Amino acid sequence: MHDDLIARAKAWLAEDPDQETRDELAGLIDAGAVEELAARFAGTLQFGTAGLRGELGAGPMRMNRGVVIRAAAGLAAYLRKQGRGDGLVVIGYDARHKSADFARDTAAVMTGAGLRAAVLPRPLPTPVLAFAIRHLGAVAGVEVTASHNPPRDNGYKVYLGDGSQIVPPADAEIAAEIAAIASLHDVPRPDAGWEILDDKVLDAYLARTDAVLAAGSPRTARTVYTAMHGVGKDVLLAAFARAGFPEPVLVAEQAEPDPDFPTVAFPNPEEPGAVDLAFARARATDPDLVIANDPDADRCAVAVRDGGDWRMLRGDEVGALLAAHLVRSGARGTFAESIVSSSLLGRIARKAGLPYEETLTGFKWIARVDGLRYGYEEALGYCVDPEGVRDKDGITAALLITELASVLKEEGRTLLDLLDDLAVEHGLHATDQLSVRVEDLSLIADAMRRLREQPPAELAGLPVVRAEDLSRGTDALPPTDGLRYTLDGARVVVRPSGTEPKLKCYLEVVVPVSGPAGLPAARTRATELLTAVKRDLSAAAGI
Repeated sequence: MHDDLIARAKAWLAEDPDQETRDELAGLIDAGAVEELAARFAGTLQFGTAGLRGELGAGPMRMNRGVVIRAAAGLAAYLRKQGRGDGLVVIGYDARHKSADFARDTAAVMTGAGLRAAVLPRPLPTPVLAFAIRHLGAVAGVEVTASHNPPRDNGYKVYLGDGSQIVPPADAEIAAEIAAIASLHDVPRPDAGWEILDDKVLDAYLARTDAVLAAGSPRTARTVYTAMHGVGKDVLLAAFARAGFPEPVLVAEQAEPDPDFPTVAFPNPEEPGAVDLAFARARATDPDLVIANDPDADRCAVAVRDGGDWRMLRGDEVGALLAAHLVRSGARGTFAESIVSSSLLGRIARKAGLPYEETLTGFKWIARVDGLRYGYEEALGYCVDPEGVRDKDGITAALLITELASVLKEEGRTLLDLLDDLAVEHGLHATDQLSVRVEDLSLIADAMRRLREQPPAELAGLPVVRAEDLSRGTDALPPTDGLRYTLDGARVVVRPSGTEPKLKCYLEVVVPVSGPAGLPAARTRATELLTAVKRDLSAAAGI
């Protein structure tokens, strides 16, 4: 076994095109680091929720140029088999370690395979790439990003020509083509022949951002903005300037791209501490709201003053606010969300007489809903211009929430006042998450098995009315590894994360509200219920 492992490592080393990972792997082989080598050669990175994503390093279980070249060659082979072998593939990338190298390798592989390749001019937000695919009539797109993962990670997101991320069976078909590549030496990689795009695509994207706002709407809300060391700043500032909003006050320490993300443990606005610097800036400048993008700027986080200090709105709260704003603006079309997001969206849509759909988790599903007008996911993802970007877009979402804040400001009201209105109208929908990060993935499988074998009969004293094993699929949903419990006045969805070693449990309680005076009591009741659901679910899952 040990000899076989060393032989596989040496075979990989012989093909590795990157001196940095060659040196790293050679060092591991020389040191006889069997456990580390075993981890890196335990298989190959698999296409998951977002294409490939993993830690940078040498070997097939890490993100590196060898893995990326194989992925690109597999995608090229898939496109040829689909009769798209002479089409355009557009490639974008963020500012993480190795992103520019991975983008260049992808362009070289596509060119060598006979496709046309075009690379965005510099690190830009993921939504610009998603826009460029349809704008340029590409047959596929690749974004090199690990979104909000830790600094040591990178990733590879694949879109097809409709501008949406891949879904089954395309992911499995591409994976099969990747697996069929015997040697990197079989993959032609010319030194030139692809196009580096100029700023025309970015200009076209920015021209569309205006379309998400209502003509003549107020543009007075003042913002503090953090790019979280990512690539969002220049595009967001340009979009805000075009729209005529006051220039956002920047969190200077996080404004420029930095692949080491020095001021945050995790560059994800949802993580504790990630927006502390933005809150400090807000206390000093007293804006109307705080906006944070994640590093590739496809997510948008919003914070508001609540009493004496600032608090982050939940993704579900922003999702409902944007929906209410779109309804008030006369939007028509289908409103959609993932099964882990708040059921409040469905109530808003039905009251407005609009079609509503639930999908599996991920924008690759939301973006595919027929007649989509607005889609969101609780993990801070919002699609407010599906004709332009069939994916979540943290730039246009920031524009729309700032417009809403401006409209309310003119009325002497705030985003929190509108949330209160929605609670009185539809019931208080309170959401929370129980998220368990593990080192050992078997703990997640054990928890899922325990819940499948012994589903809870009640949580927080509320009877479980329906327990669904989503791996069997439903009338409306294809199969996925998840469980859904519908309770009398609550809902719980449990699923393993597709991008991180986490078990995620999404909790929602709905408490009727008698009127504005009943809100404090409803909030207290919701908090008690969520705490009790979390406790009982933890016990049932053994986590």
